[in-house]
Formats: sequence, C-alpha cells, structure tokens
Amino acid sequence: MPKKLNIGMIGYGFMGRAHSNAYANVSHFFDLPYTPVLKAACARDAEKAQAFANQWGYESVETDWRKLIERSDIDAIDICTPNNLHKEIAIAAAEAGKMILCEKPLAMNAEEGAEMVAAVENAGVANTVWYNYRRVPAVTLAKQLIDEGRLGKIYHYRANFLQDWTIAEDIPQGGQGLWRLDAAAAGSGVTGDLLAHCIDTALWLNGSLDSITAMTETFVKEREHALTGKREPVKIDDACAFMGRFKNGSLALFESTRYARGHKALYTLEINGEHASIQWDLHDLHRLSWFDHRDESIVRGWRSIHVTDHDMPYMDKWWVPGLQIGYEHTFVHHVADFLANLGKGESTSPTFRDALETQHVCDSILKSAANGSWEKIPG
Repeated sequence: MPKKLNIGMIGYGFMGRAHSNAYANVSHFFDLPYTPVLKAACARDAEKAQAFANQWGYESVETDWRKLIERSDIDAIDICTPNNLHKEIAIAAAEAGKMILCEKPLAMNAEEGAEMVAAVENAGVANTVWYNYRRVPAVTLAKQLIDEGRLGKIYHYRANFLQDWTIAEDIPQGGQGLWRLDAAAAGSGVTGDLLAHCIDTALWLNGSLDSITAMTETFVKEREHALTGKREPVKIDDACAFMGRFKNGSLALFESTRYARGHKALYTLEINGEHASIQWDLHDLHRLSWFDHRDESIVRGWRSIHVTDHDMPYMDKWWVPGLQIGYEHTFVHHVADFLANLGKGESTSPTFRDALETQHVCDSILKSAANGSWEKIPG
C-alpha cells in the first residue's frame, strides 16, 4: 500500500496548475511507493487561493507560507512563486525538514542558489527543480542514444527558445501576471526564463559547459510598472544569444528571445556527432529526428521517430503505440520519478545542486553580455 505524501503548494498560477495536475494524475498511471495528497494551497489572496484549492482538490488553504511550512501535516513544499521568493522559502522549508520541489530557475543568481544548496544538503531533505523538458519522452530517448554512444564524438550542440508575447510597447512590467518582465522579481529576462531550460537540457545531454561569450538586448527600455503606475526602466533582457564550448570539446550555440513574431514557444535542439545527428522540436514534441551516416547510402537520410512505443521512455505507462502525449505529461513524469526515487532513498535530478550549475551558466551569460568578455563557467 503506497504511503501518503502531503503536498503544500505555494502559488496558484500557470505552474501551480501544471504541478497540481501532475500530483492528481500520477498514481493513476504509475505504480509508486508514495501517493501525493493535495493537502494545502498557499497564496496571499485568500479568495483566489480558495478558488484554486476548490478547483484542484486541495484540502485546506493558507495565506502565509511560513504557517504552511510550520504545519506538521505537510511533507513536501512545492515552490511556484516568482524567482525572488525561492531562496527564503526553500531555506525555511529545509530547516523545517520538508522535502522541496522548486520551480526553475533555482534562484535569482548563483550566490542565492549556493545558499539553497547548502540548506537542503545540510538538512538532508529530498529536493528537485522542475526542469520538465528532460522528461519529454523524445528528449529522454535522445539521452539514451547519446549515452549508448550512437552519435559518437559530439561536435555541435545548438538550441533556441523563441517567443513573441512582449513585443508590444504598452505591455506593463510587474504584478501578478507580468512579474517575468520585472527584474526585481525575475532576476533576468529570457536568460533565466527560457535559456535556463535549454541550458539544463544541454548539461544533461552533453555535459558541462566550459566557457561562453554572450550578448543580450532590451528592445523596450521603459515600461509602466503594474504596481506603481509609473514608467520605469526595464532591466530584464528581451533577447539573448551565446556561443561557447562544452568540456567535451563540442561547440555551443544558443538563442532565446521574446521578440520573434510567429513563435509562441519554439524550443528546438540539434546535436551533431561523428556518426549521427539528433533534432527535436517542442512543437512536435513526440517526435525525434535522427540521421545516421552509417546507414547504406541508398537509404541514408533523416528519419522521424514517433516516440510512442512501449519500449520508449515512459510510454509503457500511457496509451497504445501511436497515441501521443503532451506537455503536461512531463510534469507527471517528474513527480513519478521523484516518488519512485524517494522510495529508494535516491535523489531526483535535477537536484538543487544540479540546477546551481545552470544558474552559474546564466550568471556568466549576463556577465559576459555586460562586459563583452569570454567567461569561464565556475565550478
């Protein structure tokens, strides 16, 4: 009989819904040693928090995250707040002996992230960061193929994450829905919001980055702040591009922007090796494109692998082959891995320490863009 794991959710926005959906559905599809219980939802606005709790089936509501952490009936804290609140909540939760599942990026910067890593490791609490794209079955399959050596030596890794939702100059910054445009709440713009996903996936698939050089641009220099009503300087990056080298010798080329008309969430990656290449596109997330030079020349070419068969990552838990799954299932997979590993006393990647490496890369990107320099990645 699975043990109950009582979840305390802090935040009720887009990611709060994605995580809640995962907790609600994981036990229907995965045989696990723990069953998540939606015990309490927490937000400053009691009415909105209660509406969120009612919709998703949380048993209770809190309006002070400190009181949530103090509760003896809460086992795990899920942090779905703006980035500037991650550190304080995570450290308090760790000191209270709570497990922690934290939204990405880990922190506002690597200095904060290091404090969070120290807190969870000193407390010995289970922890993970929600870099969900690792758990797209096609991306997990790419990891398997790389680890099996099918690509051979890796030469190139390129990725981009393109959106277009902030082009209008009259969009305000700050407040509940637009905190990602406010540096005080987000820490950075597309670097921490979009590129962080690309970086985490790259570190997982291809190993650590050695050094980078970057450029950023803020296209709209001032916006009205939703909380103050005043026009204030915009301090986040609207676009970022960097190149670099991985420690395995391969070259890196990354781009992210919120100023690419026609793209709502275009995340693509391509990896070129001595024997084969891989491509993946979030808009067609259940497919992995594969080219193998070792094929006979008369049939050599790009093939499209439909990642739905039961011998492919995670897919034996879902439907019959040929029926695809979607974005929300990546969070179900993350919860499933967390609960399975918890039963074995193992960590679930990316841990806070894993996510700190991504934070170091993000910090180096912003430093390089400001200084026009090549930056060695710390650690």
